[in-house]
Amino acid sequence: MQRRSFLKKAGLGAVAGTAAVAAPVFAQANPKISWKMTSTYGPSLPPLFGAAQTFCKMIEEASDGQFSIRLYPAGEIVPGYGVMDAVSNNTVECGQTASYYYYGKDPTFCFDTAVPFGLNTRQMTAWMEQGDGLKLMRELFAPRHIVNFPMGNTGTQMGGWYRKPINTLADLKGLTMRTAGFAGEVLSRMGVVPQQIPPGDIYPSLEKGTLDAVEFVGPVDDEKLGLFKVAKYYYYPGWWEGSAQVSLYVNDGVYEKLPKHYQSLISLASSYAGMQMTANYDAHNSEALRRLIANGTTLKAFPRDVMDAAFAASNVLYKEFCDKDAGFKKVFENYMAFRDGTVPWFRIAEGSYDNYLGIALANAKK
Repeated sequence: MQRRSFLKKAGLGAVAGTAAVAAPVFAQANPKISWKMTSTYGPSLPPLFGAAQTFCKMIEEASDGQFSIRLYPAGEIVPGYGVMDAVSNNTVECGQTASYYYYGKDPTFCFDTAVPFGLNTRQMTAWMEQGDGLKLMRELFAPRHIVNFPMGNTGTQMGGWYRKPINTLADLKGLTMRTAGFAGEVLSRMGVVPQQIPPGDIYPSLEKGTLDAVEFVGPVDDEKLGLFKVAKYYYYPGWWEGSAQVSLYVNDGVYEKLPKHYQSLISLASSYAGMQMTANYDAHNSEALRRLIANGTTLKAFPRDVMDAAFAASNVLYKEFCDKDAGFKKVFENYMAFRDGTVPWFRIAEGSYDNYLGIALANAKK
């Protein structure tokens, strides 16, 4: 984006027919605003934290320094999982997080990030932007005084790191595993003991043996965390995260006081920062995976009985929540109807193309 071009169109810069806007007029139209932003993540996770940095940088540059947001990593103002409460009560004006961390407050929040056997990245974007996703999520967050914006997606995630191989469903029994959101509840019904641990505590917990297994994101972030050094087996796919959307939370009180062009700038900047996050993962996961394998990682697919048991357990859990929570049911039915309507097209078009190309490239190298 050309900053000066944007400023002109938004009324932030030169007015047509004049050399420049007089300083008092510019100040009146573009008030000086300083916000604080907290994140669930930190600099050790460049694609995730980098999206928040990109967002803040774009806001400041596009407003010619009039609107600035100071970014704080997890733990500097509030703990990593304290973002929702911090934005809700206006301890900070905005925050970056993944909504499925707040499963304990309301399982419906998971639809803003990922649910087992849910939408892939492009389907999630389509549901949010062209389906009812954003409207339903805005309704969900409103009682908590939060205006939410999609701000990136990791893509389909990996199934995690395991100290021992998973050859059958029975191998999951008694396994202590770091996971988050809906996945933990489903896995617990398969015999796993789930633990929700912030990103910064994952490696030491696995190294000390407090955990038997860990799932986080995928090759780029997992390599950064060094998980391959303390667990050998790396499984796929992360059936609980066919995609994982990251969100920007803004306190509704301060948001409503912003000039309309600042509100539009938040939407534009969060969208651009999110696009960069997804592109980062798509561009670098493959090379990171190659390095992990070169360093001794054993890459394995989950056995079919594990996948089938996970699918069945997920559907049972969905029914239980729908039966007791009308709000959950409303979002669930809309989300899954969108999934069921789009999967056949993706399977016909991109699925068949990707499968053929993968086989053809492998055969060409023989």
